[in-house]
Amino acid sequence: MSSPAYPPPAPQQGGAGHPTLSRGLSMRHIQFIALGSAIGTGLFYGSATAIQAAGPSVILAYLIAGAVVYMVMRALGEMAVRHPVPGSFGQYAARYLGPFAGFVTGWTFVFEMIVVAIADVTAFGVYMGFWFPDTPRWIWVAAVILFIAAINTRNVKIFGELEFWLTIIKVGAILAMIVGGIVLMVIGVSYAPGEPVGVQNLVDHGGFLPNGVGGLLAALSVVVFAFGGIETIGITAGEAGDPARSIPKAVNAVPARILLFYVGTMVVLMSLVPWTEITGEASPFVQIFSALGIPAAASILNVVVIVAAISAINADTFGAGRMLFGLAEQGQAPRAFTKVSRNGVPWLTVVVMGIALGIGAVLNAVIPEDVFLIIASIATFATVWVWLMILLSHIAMRREIERKNRPESEFKVPFWPVASWAATVGILFVIVLLGWFPDTRVALIVGVVWLVLLGVGYLLFVKGGGRNRPDLDDHPALITLPRS
Repeated sequence: MSSPAYPPPAPQQGGAGHPTLSRGLSMRHIQFIALGSAIGTGLFYGSATAIQAAGPSVILAYLIAGAVVYMVMRALGEMAVRHPVPGSFGQYAARYLGPFAGFVTGWTFVFEMIVVAIADVTAFGVYMGFWFPDTPRWIWVAAVILFIAAINTRNVKIFGELEFWLTIIKVGAILAMIVGGIVLMVIGVSYAPGEPVGVQNLVDHGGFLPNGVGGLLAALSVVVFAFGGIETIGITAGEAGDPARSIPKAVNAVPARILLFYVGTMVVLMSLVPWTEITGEASPFVQIFSALGIPAAASILNVVVIVAAISAINADTFGAGRMLFGLAEQGQAPRAFTKVSRNGVPWLTVVVMGIALGIGAVLNAVIPEDVFLIIASIATFATVWVWLMILLSHIAMRREIERKNRPESEFKVPFWPVASWAATVGILFVIVLLGWFPDTRVALIVGVVWLVLLGVGYLLFVKGGGRNRPDLDDHPALITLPRS
């Protein structure tokens, strides 16, 4: 028998010879890492697409997507506190659905993080050019990659602190827009002279469903990805100081806050500016700040978008690196990815992410736009795939707990099993929507091709222990209910 391409590493048990990941993330860090991952540049610029599709009913689309995502996160939360491992849902899928499912889920998530980070790295260079048009863009790209790499090779607590403060700025901008918009409505300031302001704008321009149910469904297939990245909560479990308390707290709080930000932003925006006037030519945020009489609206938004880009790159590098660490532990990635520095950080995964970002940024600049869009569509498919695997892994875990009479988790998914199956059907429905609408169909097509390629990779490169279900320590006794 030939030696395995990805031999399973020895378990890391601590001590001088086997350093482990550092558990330096607090509850505050975990919540803001998840917020930072989910709230990206798309909200500041990309929200116009969903509004054009559904009009005011985009609010309903966010509410539906938020309900499904909450169930996904409750399922992930129950597994994460029971099995607090760095590979998170990749390892859960391998344990409860089979090693191939874990391999596909893990590598799909890694690729998603790389593609999203490349887009943000490129965006960072573009937005820095707003202030420094004469400086070559590659200098900014190289600078942000080196900065993120340096941060991610330090103690994980430093990463958590940086992500906390970057996310504070993003959240502050969103709250400023919501509060500022409410002030405008109260004093009756319009974005254009003579135009009415107020919640009546949600129904005065073709009704709440101006484009019918079809428009709502088209928006749903878009807004569901606004929550993408929230699954990073599970990734943090392997380095959480107290996963039994911090993970449940984050799972309960973060989806509600993200939903509040999104829904609040949409309500205020379309109350001030009729949805028919939101063309996408300028950021909706610029429209609001300009209406407030702030002449530097574009510059302010530029700062926020740059911060959002740095935050997203930072979180994506962390997420991809920890997933690679988990895959290597399972024997489904090169063993070298398990190397941990004195700071308790898998440093080689950070180096690989830095190189991938650099290559990706170059390719993004030189290859045809349509080719890169096809590659990026994998990230769209990956979000749905990861969520589906989380739900199916959780269902399999709960069935195993019941079948083997194992201790129940204190932090359980509510309304089991109805809610879990309902969320699964919801995710499958979104996948159908991807194939139904021409604008998103490429995501589904490319996603299927990606799964086939990963299947070939699994057959060729994963041998030995990599084809076994991983043994995950079961810690139901460690699970405690969060303080109210």
